[in-house]
Amino acid sequence: MLDDGLRYRLLNLLSNKPDISQRALAASLGLSLGKINYALKALMEKGLIKAEKFYNSKNKRAYSYILTPKGMEEKAAVTIRYFKKKMSEYEELQAEISRLKKEVEELELKEE
Repeated sequence: MLDDGLRYRLLNLLSNKPDISQRALAASLGLSLGKINYALKALMEKGLIKAEKFYNSKNKRAYSYILTPKGMEEKAAVTIRYFKKKMSEYEELQAEISRLKKEVEELELKEE
């Protein structure tokens, strides 16, 4: 199962660079090649992407990963979910920073 963060980053990268290699995907996302291979297979099984063979400039067979219409819908949905999650984390972090700032100010007043 892919979490929304990985699914968002992967679908986003594939929509912008469909001809990206699995090695480049792994490097871009900081993941192992095996994890990328697993994730791509999972996305293909769900019908979110399809792989098309092509030959690159070095006469090597490669794949282009194309988002399907279902994949485009999922990308939009996962973008919204991921955004909401990150906004929630951001707001929690802001509240914690405010609490810490107040605590530090109180400690500094006590030291004076």
